[in-house]
Amino acid sequence: MASSSHSSAVVPGTLYVVATPIGHLDDLSPRARSVLSGVDLIVCEDTRHTQKLLNAIGARTPMRSFHDHNERQRVDELIQRLTRGSSIALVSDAGTPLISDPGFRLVQAAQEASHPVIAVPGPSAVIAALSIAGLATDRFVFEGFLPATDSKVKQQLERVRLEERTLVFYEAPHRIKNTLKIASECFGGHRQAVIARELTKRFESVVRGTLLELQNKAATDANLSRGEIVLLIAGHVAEAESSAAAEWEGALTLFLTELPVRVAVDWVCKLYNVKRNPVYERALALKPNPGASSVINES
Repeated sequence: MASSSHSSAVVPGTLYVVATPIGHLDDLSPRARSVLSGVDLIVCEDTRHTQKLLNAIGARTPMRSFHDHNERQRVDELIQRLTRGSSIALVSDAGTPLISDPGFRLVQAAQEASHPVIAVPGPSAVIAALSIAGLATDRFVFEGFLPATDSKVKQQLERVRLEERTLVFYEAPHRIKNTLKIASECFGGHRQAVIARELTKRFESVVRGTLLELQNKAATDANLSRGEIVLLIAGHVAEAESSAAAEWEGALTLFLTELPVRVAVDWVCKLYNVKRNPVYERALALKPNPGASSVINES
C-alpha cells in the first residue's frame, strides 16, 4: 500500500521508521519527538539505551526489544498488533534503522500485510560522514561493517578495488589499524581516504590523508582506535587509467609467479612506462611475503 504523511499525528495501524541521534540529542527532529511520544509501542535494539532518549524528551511510551537475535520471532507479533490498530515506531540505538541495523524483516512484513510504513528521516552516520569528508559524493557505495578477520577484510576490499564510486564502511575501533594496513596494500597507499570518528559527539574528529598516512597516524595516535568509526575511501581512477592499470597488473601478476618482486616490478615499469611506487605497492598486495631477495632499495 502506498502511503504518505503530512501530519505529525500518528495514524493507527502504521509502522514508523524513526531516525534517532547518532550523538547530539538536539539532532532529534520535532516530528520524531512527536511520533515517539504518540505511538502505542516503540521497538528498539536496547530498551535501556532507548529509555535514556525517552527520558530526555519526556516520553513514557512502552518499549519492546527488537534486535538481530529475536527479529524473526517478533515480526508476527508486531504485525498482529498493527492489524489490531496499534501504531508502532521502529528505532535503532543510533541513526536510521535498517542501515546496518535490524528492521528489514519487519518493514517487509508490514508492507506485505498492506500496513502503511512511514519514514521519519533524520541522522545517519553514512550521510553525515560523506557530507564533510571532502571526497566525491555524486556517486558512492555503502559497504556496511567490514568482516571480523583480516583474510575476509582483504577479500571484501579486493572485490571493490576497481570501484570508481566513493567507498563507505563502518569499522570497529579496535580493528582500524589492521584495516588501514590491508586497505593500503589492496588499494595502494596513495589512495585518498578519511576517518570520521565519533560524529556529532564531544570528541568528534575527521582525519584526511592517503591510506598510508592514515595507517601511520593510527599507529601513533591512540584516539583513532576509540569510538564509532566511518571509513571512507576515494574511488578508483578514471576509466582510461583503470584500463591501463588493468593491463600492467595482469602482467605483474604473471611475472610474480616466476620472478622476485623487485625484478617483476622493474619489468612492468619498463614495459608499461608507469611509476614505480603504485606498481611496488600492488606487487606487495599480490605477494605479501616477498622475502629478503626481493626488497627494493629506494635509496
